[in-house]
Amino acid sequence: MGKFNGILICTDLDGTLYRNDKSISRENKEAVEYFKSEGGSFTFITGRMPYYSTDAYRAARPNVPFGCVNGGGVYDGEAGKYIFKLPLSTLVYDLVRHIDKSFLDVGIQLCSFDRTYFAKENGVTVRFREITGVPPLFCNYEDFSEPIGKVIFCTDKEEEIKAVESALGSHPLASEFDFIRSERTLFEILPKGVNKGLALGKLAEYLNISIENTIAVGDYDNDAAMLRAAGRGIAVANASRAALEAADIVTVSNEEHAIARIIYDLESGKI
Repeated sequence: MGKFNGILICTDLDGTLYRNDKSISRENKEAVEYFKSEGGSFTFITGRMPYYSTDAYRAARPNVPFGCVNGGGVYDGEAGKYIFKLPLSTLVYDLVRHIDKSFLDVGIQLCSFDRTYFAKENGVTVRFREITGVPPLFCNYEDFSEPIGKVIFCTDKEEEIKAVESALGSHPLASEFDFIRSERTLFEILPKGVNKGLALGKLAEYLNISIENTIAVGDYDNDAAMLRAAGRGIAVANASRAALEAADIVTVSNEEHAIARIIYDLESGKI
C-alpha cells in the first residue's frame, strides 16, 4: 500500500508539466516516477487529439488513461482506444459558416477523433503543422461527414480573436455549444458541457477514485474548469488570470519543476 494510493494527479502539458522549451525537467520526471511507485495515478489532460499526443505520452509516461480534446475524450494509450468521447452536434456547421464568411483571414481546423483537417489556411495553421507534424489534410467543411470533437479558429491578431469570440457568443445557436480560448492564437467550439473538468470526472469515475482525492494542475483559461472540478486545483505561478482565479492553490512556475514541488508538498502534508 503506497503512500499515494488512491490519489490522481492530472496535469496540463504546455506551460505546466512542460518547460518553455517543451521539455520535461529531470526533477519532474523523477518525482512523477516516485509518485507512481508509491501507488499514485498520474496523467495529463490536454487540448491535443490522441493521434498527435504520442510524443507527450512517451515523455509524460502516465500510468492511467489521459484526457484529450479539451475534455471531449478520455483515451487509453496502452490499449490504443477511447474510453469516452463526445462529438459536436452537426449544428456547429452553422457557426463555422458564419465565422468563415465574416472573417476572411481566420484559419479553420476541424478535429475529428482520429485526425485534424484544415478547412481554411493562414499563417497560424501552417505553423501548427510545422510544430506538430500533423499531416496536411484539407477539406471543405460543407461536405464533412466525420464526427467532430472540436472546431478551432486560428489567428495571431488579438482583436480578431476577440471579434470571433463575440460573433460566436451572439450567434442564435450559441447556447448549444461551449467556447474556450485554448491558446493565444486559438479559439475553440466544444460540445455543450465539455471541458477539462468533465474529462477529470470521467477519469476519476473510471478509476474508482473519489473526486476529493484528485489534483488538477494547469496554467491557461482552458484549464480553469479542471481546476474547479478537482479536489484540489493548483495553478502554476505563470498561469493566466482565469486559471489563477479558479485555483485553490498557486505553486511555482513551469520553469521551477512545478509537478515535483506539488508531489513533495503532497508528501509533506503542505497540500
